[in-house]
Amino acid sequence: MLTGIILSGMLAAAAQAAITIDYPAEGSIFPPEIGPPAFVWRDSAAAARRWRIEISFAGGGGRIRAIAKGERLRTGEIDPSCIAKTNQLPRLTPQQAAARTWRPDAAVWETIKKRSAAEPATVTITGLSAGGDRAVSRGRVRIRTSKDPVGAPVFYRDVPLMPTGTETGSIQPLAAAALPLVRWRLRNIGESRSRVVMEDLPVCANCHSFSADGKTMGMDLDGLQQNKGRYILAPVKPEMRVRREDVIQWSTPQGRLKGRVRIGFMSQVSPDGQYVVTTINPSQGEDPPSNYYVTNYRDYRFLQVFYPTRGILAWYSRATGVLQPLPGADDPRFVQMTGVWSPDGEYVVFARAEAQDPNPEGAPVAQYANDPRERQIRYDLYRIPFRGGKGGRPEPIAGASGNGMSNTFPKVSPDGRWIVYVQCRNGQLMRPDSELYIVPAAGGKARRMRCNTPLMNSWHSFSPNGRWLVFSSKSRSPYTQMYLTHIDEEGNDSPAILVENATAANRAVNLPEFVNLPPEGLREIGGPAIEYYRLFNSALYLQRQGRLGESVARWRQVLAISPEDALARSNLAMALLLAGRREEAGREYRTAREMKLREVVEAKPGNGAARVSLGDVLYAEGKTGEALEQWREALRLKPDDPATLGRTARVLATCPEAHFRNGSEAVALAARAVQLSGRKDAALLDTLAAAYAEAERFGEAAATARRALGLAREKNQAEQAEAIERRLALYEARRPLRENRADLSGFLGSPR
Repeated sequence: MLTGIILSGMLAAAAQAAITIDYPAEGSIFPPEIGPPAFVWRDSAAAARRWRIEISFAGGGGRIRAIAKGERLRTGEIDPSCIAKTNQLPRLTPQQAAARTWRPDAAVWETIKKRSAAEPATVTITGLSAGGDRAVSRGRVRIRTSKDPVGAPVFYRDVPLMPTGTETGSIQPLAAAALPLVRWRLRNIGESRSRVVMEDLPVCANCHSFSADGKTMGMDLDGLQQNKGRYILAPVKPEMRVRREDVIQWSTPQGRLKGRVRIGFMSQVSPDGQYVVTTINPSQGEDPPSNYYVTNYRDYRFLQVFYPTRGILAWYSRATGVLQPLPGADDPRFVQMTGVWSPDGEYVVFARAEAQDPNPEGAPVAQYANDPRERQIRYDLYRIPFRGGKGGRPEPIAGASGNGMSNTFPKVSPDGRWIVYVQCRNGQLMRPDSELYIVPAAGGKARRMRCNTPLMNSWHSFSPNGRWLVFSSKSRSPYTQMYLTHIDEEGNDSPAILVENATAANRAVNLPEFVNLPPEGLREIGGPAIEYYRLFNSALYLQRQGRLGESVARWRQVLAISPEDALARSNLAMALLLAGRREEAGREYRTAREMKLREVVEAKPGNGAARVSLGDVLYAEGKTGEALEQWREALRLKPDDPATLGRTARVLATCPEAHFRNGSEAVALAARAVQLSGRKDAALLDTLAAAYAEAERFGEAAATARRALGLAREKNQAEQAEAIERRLALYEARRPLRENRADLSGFLGSPR
């Protein structure tokens, strides 16, 4: 009889339909601080009406039992500001629509976590018939809770997916009007929701990184007038205030780098916060060729592809404030990008491929992600010693190079033992086929990670303790979500754990990065440098609306934060002019012109022509000493320019301010100018005469003035001849020439 009972039970169990548990997956490991997850399953038994949940634990002891209604899976909260004609609201797939869910309450979940820390717990889900007296289906999954806490919050960008046609080569798939919708959030894994720490910026701020101690943050930042060469490098505090001096303009020893194409690509702050490694265009100049392949698609699910096809690694020092090429990773025959630091800062891991033109003439335009018409490139991972910026010989990382795939976005574990990177067929990062791989840091056998989901896996980051990895995926929705995986000492990882409620269901999570901070270590990112962009946008809006008084007031607020901002000064001048305040507008325009020239000089210190023009403006504004500094520097750059020699000599000879006059220097400069002109320029001879007079060499002054007078008459320069004749009378009376700024305006405006 006993045999019959056992056999009957076995037959009953065999007759039960299967339940497929979609989440969590078999072998999932949860962080000890995470909240209750939603268990998700599909039941093949049509008769199932409710479900018995039973959690059993190794070693016996009391089981946890619950009855679940099996509520349907939902898409989640919608942000109405991110609904557009170019995207769709998130929809459940047929598989998701068929799914049932159960979420344990907080007390039950805490018990499950506590009792599954040593050994896995088994979760059995049984489908029950309408009366609840007959089991019709069953499925089970084993899960565990790690003893390793995550121990740090995640910082990430929260973005809308609203594709728009943007400029070729521009890594910016959103229209300018949509940029203020981007938010930056911080998520403590033990909390049920994330905190917005920065929002409402009218410019793009994107790739970010933090020092190992969490005390320094770096972030790429767009400037205005298509200036994509700015970077925030600021100390992290709970109420983080980004100052003007925390925003740098990428600069090399040759000058500042500006342009409409991103200057520093995927920059990374060093573990000690003293350096930044980044990728820059190997070609410099006023209009260097593009070094990025970028295509912005209309499909919101994968709305962009971008990667450099040319580039060198450069390193920035906070001590010097300049970018220098990293020897060994600066070969123009290759593209070298996505450099990251080892935990001790001793070496850099980066991706490399043969350099190529990103947009060859006649190349077909790709229409979708992984279109074969995309520019094809496959990167290999390399490592190179840093040695204080001296670099060294790059070496390929075995297992992550020469494998016929594209290997990018490396991240080195905090203990220095492992590298996790993205592998795909072409390009980098946000590819439908991108998957995470792990390889020993010194090279070896690479392993596909268990945490990979079916669609796009990238943007990963190690927790400070090295036991958790955060990454992004589109497996559940086109709107990218954030996941965790546990990594043990041997580099073995676990199935993906969803971080729920990271943002609205129709917004995407990208660039998640662990930050070594306590839970309240970062509450807000603001300060004058951030407020500047908001005020600028507001002032421009008011001006376009014709609210000129308000616009003028707002522009003055912008200039209070950034007094040397030429663009804001020009806009203020325009608002004043439109308001009928012409005299004020004129003053602001003149100041703006000086500022613009200063920007050119600072960006390109070797631009002698800009220095001459700046000197002219400074002199007209009464800044004689500063003007002479600019002209002298221009002469250092180009010693044989007659026009610059002449204007410098003229001021040194005739300036009413005695402390600026220098007769002997004026004679030397003017004589050189006359010689270079072949003694055929009446204005330069006139200047040499004035210089002789200042040096009290009146006989030579008079003789030179006569030669200038004769030359002016010969060339029918009547007005100039009349002026020289008056000055000749001064020299014959043994008196030097004194000229005010108005007298010199014609001379400074003479042909150069």
